[in-house]
Amino acid sequence: MPGSTDGSTKTMGVLTLGGLVVVTAYTVALGSNGWLWFGWVVLGLITLTLVMMRTT
Repeated sequence: MPGSTDGSTKTMGVLTLGGLVVVTAYTVALGSNGWLWFGWVVLGLITLTLVMMRTT
């Protein structure tokens, strides 16, 4: 993320990456769950939107 990001954007980035780790671990251990992946994609899009808003 660019240096101009504030704390909330960095927090969202960390949550998004943490969510990816959790969803991937769940998928490996118990099998795929489409709703978890959908939720992670939505979280990623929100984070991406925050990053794009901060850089413009």
